[in-house]
Amino acid sequence: MFESFGFEDTTAREVSVLFALGLGLLFGALAQLTRFCFRRSLVGQDRRQAAGVWALALAVAVIGTQAAVAREWISFDSHRLLASDLPVLAIVLGGLMFGAGMILTRGCVSRLMVLSGSGNLRAALVILVFAVVAHATLKGVLAPVRVALGSVTLDLGTTTSLAALPGGALIWSGVLAIAALGLALRSGNRPLALIGAAVIGLLVPVGWIGTGFVLFDEFDPIAMESLSFTSPTAETLFFGIASSAIPAGFGTGLVGGVLLGALAAALLSGSFQWQSFESPRQTARYLSGAALMGLGGVLAGGCTVGAGLAGIPTLSVAAGLALVSIAVGGVATNLLINAISSGSDAQPTKPALQPAE
Repeated sequence: MFESFGFEDTTAREVSVLFALGLGLLFGALAQLTRFCFRRSLVGQDRRQAAGVWALALAVAVIGTQAAVAREWISFDSHRLLASDLPVLAIVLGGLMFGAGMILTRGCVSRLMVLSGSGNLRAALVILVFAVVAHATLKGVLAPVRVALGSVTLDLGTTTSLAALPGGALIWSGVLAIAALGLALRSGNRPLALIGAAVIGLLVPVGWIGTGFVLFDEFDPIAMESLSFTSPTAETLFFGIASSAIPAGFGTGLVGGVLLGALAAALLSGSFQWQSFESPRQTARYLSGAALMGLGGVLAGGCTVGAGLAGIPTLSVAAGLALVSIAVGGVATNLLINAISSGSDAQPTKPALQPAE
């Protein structure tokens, strides 16, 4: 469709950077205001409200994405999320590692990205380490680990998507959307928070449609992408140190937009605040979590947004397995930390709410 616009001096890739920048600005601002975070929905003190926000965003993302598929604007038939050879070992281990890492850093990658824009230097350093480890896993010294684990596959045949199961895409997308909507409506959130969550969810199909339909150029095609933070963060790191040789892409625009959007929302709401580490022990915990998320995010095929919020609406089996593995890893690590903390005290104490949330 892009070639029909008549652009002569601008490519679809160049426009995709500006498009992603706009998506990132909206996501960063809304995620800052709604405190959007998958980790909080699992183990946060306000997990009921956090789960409601996340669930409503997922419901809107599922409905919008599957509506676009039904209209034949986009198709995921050749997308990596629907590959017939499922790298089951990499996805499960990667998901468990990512879940453990987000507990150690007290925030999933998307949340830490937003916090970085609001003055949290802990989150900024975590994102930097995350990007380095993710890039090393994609193309560096950790790539052999990714290749070895990824070689253990399960042949799904044609059942790579829930759409291949009895009932088809309409039934399964309806089940997911209704379940998520029910959770959101029982969460006790204020209407403004739910509206913000709905707009966040809408950004997912907008991203898929924008890159897979509006900006589709059969002479110079770009990848169909939506909200995600593992590969884009690594891409942004590489662009930052080699921009004269590596052009910016969708991921670079998205990361930049999220940081700017979060910064703007924090300044306008008066919540911007410089924060840093309080002790060497805390620093070690956060950096360990960052490394786990960097390695785990690549192995799992995405983070809680890439494999979760944007992946689940594709009805991908791989995305579902990744998100479940992340959740299991997060809950198990949180239970282990609480058990260790309780055992080290004379009387068990409830962990205090940390600023990184």
